[in-house]
Amino acid sequence: MARARTYSPPTRDAARLLGLEVARARRARRWSVAELAERVGVSHVTVRSVEKGALSVSIGTAFEIATTLGIDLFGTPEEVERHIERGRDRLALLPASVRHTHTDVDDDF
Repeated sequence: MARARTYSPPTRDAARLLGLEVARARRARRWSVAELAERVGVSHVTVRSVEKGALSVSIGTAFEIATTLGIDLFGTPEEVERHIERGRDRLALLPASVRHTHTDVDDDF
């Protein structure tokens, strides 16, 4: 049996917020759940799960639903591109890999 996953409150809140935005945008376009599901290529159950803030839906599916509805997840496309470039620049300043070094502590005085 699969182990139940627990999520932090900020993670649950982010999923709820995305779900509310998806429901708002869908209703504003006057699309049914079935119509949105068909446009994205998922089941109506999946769309309902996203709208309820379920964390079991894959992030790619949730993002595709939001994108189909025109929801800016991280800003405008231009802002997203700037964030990506900035992220790459910042990442380039860090080591490519992280190794934990274990040294025995000599605390025998």
